[in-house]
Amino acid sequence: MRALLLFIGVCVSAADWPTYRGDDARSGVSTEQLKLPLKNSWVHQPLHAPRPAWRGPAKADPYNKQHNLKNRQLFDHAFHVIADRQSVYFGSSADDQVHCLDLNTGKERWSYFTEGPVRLAPTLSDGHLFVGSDDGHAYCLSTDGKLIWRQRLAPSDYRIAGNNRIISAWPLRTGILVRDGIAYAGAGMFPSEGVHVVAFNANDGKEKWRTTQTDLPAQGYMLLSKSRVYVPAGRNNPVVFDQASGKIVHKVSASADTFTLIKWNEKSLPNPRQSGRMIGLVEGEKQDSYATFTGNRMIVDGGKSYLQAHRELSVLDRARYLELERAHKVMADKRGKLGKQLAQLRKQKSPEVPKVQEQLIASGRALDEIQAKIKDCVIWRTPCDQPHALILAGDTLFAGGNNEIVAYSTVDGKKSWSASVKGVALGIAVAHGRLLVSTDQGTIHCFTSK
Repeated sequence: MRALLLFIGVCVSAADWPTYRGDDARSGVSTEQLKLPLKNSWVHQPLHAPRPAWRGPAKADPYNKQHNLKNRQLFDHAFHVIADRQSVYFGSSADDQVHCLDLNTGKERWSYFTEGPVRLAPTLSDGHLFVGSDDGHAYCLSTDGKLIWRQRLAPSDYRIAGNNRIISAWPLRTGILVRDGIAYAGAGMFPSEGVHVVAFNANDGKEKWRTTQTDLPAQGYMLLSKSRVYVPAGRNNPVVFDQASGKIVHKVSASADTFTLIKWNEKSLPNPRQSGRMIGLVEGEKQDSYATFTGNRMIVDGGKSYLQAHRELSVLDRARYLELERAHKVMADKRGKLGKQLAQLRKQKSPEVPKVQEQLIASGRALDEIQAKIKDCVIWRTPCDQPHALILAGDTLFAGGNNEIVAYSTVDGKKSWSASVKGVALGIAVAHGRLLVSTDQGTIHCFTSK
């Protein structure tokens, strides 16, 4: 499977885990170091498991010649959590509520009803919780569960039957992100009815701008770069909006299966499916650049990239790798031109044929040398049977598998700890000395140091 990334280099600097994957770039990186081994602290088992909106993947992508696709719409297959020093918060697609648990004990502190499924994790900002619901509304709650404001982002309060529930014709399925006092969200999954991406004041919910588009739905966790809003579009590629104005910048053109955010300013590199490379930068811009890679997920920390494939975990010296990939592309282009030149010279029976032929042979040797160096950019590889989730906390990678959570050392890739969980571990968070794991059964496990 290939995945699409934008490179921005953000990590969680505080001990809170305030939004899905820790920050508005969805980096999955925290500086917090958990002391291993961990012990089971508590388990929260809701009355109902998640009720996902979509259960299966598309059958194929004929345009990009891809088959056996994996599900790109897993955003609500677990109760993904956020956490501060005292509490754990999550939304439920089963009972339409926002729940708050005590971080130390796992006991429920409060819950708040919306009028539809809450499919994505809340966001915590400046002591307030921001929640989107399938009822078409954005909610701002205090951390003790009191409503501060409620704003309908849908153009009307029209309700329909959708995904076996009664929902707004414009459900909020992007989550809500907040930056510098401005909140961002998307509402709508039927392009023919209009899909709305909205920026609003985080203090009172008053609208700042609204952009309506009729091409793609808004479904999946949105992302922020320095100046742009990336809105996932279900099985389609994300749509990019300008943060200040709401103007549509473009639609991400690269074919990919998952999406996260980082930062590069690089020139184009080959698509990895076409070239056999691990990473390929496919589009460059002044603000953000995108890359595809072979695997399920990538975590970027400093000059290293941690890649999670279905059966393998590896770490790559990304800076060196990209330097060599650029050199490989330059040399490959040169070799291609030399080949065309040689063919033309042979037709002309030119005396320059031996000279160009030697240059062509030399370029082939240079490509082989670069390729050997590229292979050396992989610092380590290790078998990994936990393909469903991945985060980095300090110098430890935590990977989610079937009925287990496993820790790997970033130094050598060796397993350093594991524990059983109930179900498929799809969500992982680290906050204030705790490891929080969410599964497809709705279970939330909390682990702490022994």
